[in-house]
Amino acid sequence: MAGIWFFGIGLAAGCGLIVYAVASVKPPERAVATDRSPGADLPVPSGAPGCVATAKLIPSCGAWWGMAPDVFGGRPPSRAIAFAEQRMGRRADIVHVYHRGWEPFPTPEELHLAKKRLLLINWKPSIRRTWADIAAGALDDRIDRVAATIRHRLPRRFFLTIHHEPENDVREKPGSGMTAEDYAAMYRHVVLRLRDQGVRNAVTVMTYMGAPNWAAKPWFERLYPGDDVVDWIGLDPYADHRVNDFAGLVDKRRADQGDWPGFYRWTQQRFPGKPIMIAEWGAFERHDDPAFKVSFFNSVRRQIRGYPQIKALVYFDSPIAPRGDTRFDSSVPAGRAFAELARAPYFSSTPVPDH
Repeated sequence: MAGIWFFGIGLAAGCGLIVYAVASVKPPERAVATDRSPGADLPVPSGAPGCVATAKLIPSCGAWWGMAPDVFGGRPPSRAIAFAEQRMGRRADIVHVYHRGWEPFPTPEELHLAKKRLLLINWKPSIRRTWADIAAGALDDRIDRVAATIRHRLPRRFFLTIHHEPENDVREKPGSGMTAEDYAAMYRHVVLRLRDQGVRNAVTVMTYMGAPNWAAKPWFERLYPGDDVVDWIGLDPYADHRVNDFAGLVDKRRADQGDWPGFYRWTQQRFPGKPIMIAEWGAFERHDDPAFKVSFFNSVRRQIRGYPQIKALVYFDSPIAPRGDTRFDSSVPAGRAFAELARAPYFSSTPVPDH
């Protein structure tokens, strides 16, 4: 989610730090689960005959199923993903983890998770330096240290997204160092520097917010860093009060932004050959419509085949996301619908590669 960090702190464009206060509420009825070791006693999708992952981790059949587990909940990643996997009844293909600044990654815990799953590492190189500073080499020592850690610790392929959801951080004032062009230059510099330092196993993702109000900005197209440094296109949509089904999630439109065709339609026109990752997605609790999550998860199962360019869905599971509760099992019926969706053959067709 744009402008949020995992310690309840956000950075809004040009506004400094924001601390989110979370009200104490009685949680709705939900399925009961306990922590266990990641992947223990869970069915492992065996895949369909002939279904493999490409060099860029594109599944040849169906789509990857992933999770950003227990966000803001306080569990370390291994316990968080184990808890999520137990609740949905299958192992995740992708685990979404977040880092910023000097934080070393991948951590030993993440390396353990990567033995059976794909890591999606989300890195903001700095929250203080401008994009122009980074593009000019101000953080090259930091990038080189990250590269050395990856080379020595992580031999397997993994997904890497750099400063996700940049739209609401753009400041078009000349000299701000945070223009759309500055973002594109920063992203290019980080990727090319990592490659120069020997990182060959990072599959890069350019992750947009994708909201119609940002897509209508005159600078929106200028955020893109270039086909040579972007392998996948990412999107972080959430089912708010304007969204009623999966089609409305991936192709959000607004009456006051009439020229915007929706993100999925836009990608087909702009990037017809690139896979799309729904790098974060979630359904907020609707207290006036307790059955919403059930109907929404069912719509994903019905409609996903109509979006063949989408090759990965990574759910954002959090009891205290800034705009609501996105737990997939905030009620027993919702948990059942999500588990049924998670185990659908479409999300189990291609096995996770072991190298």
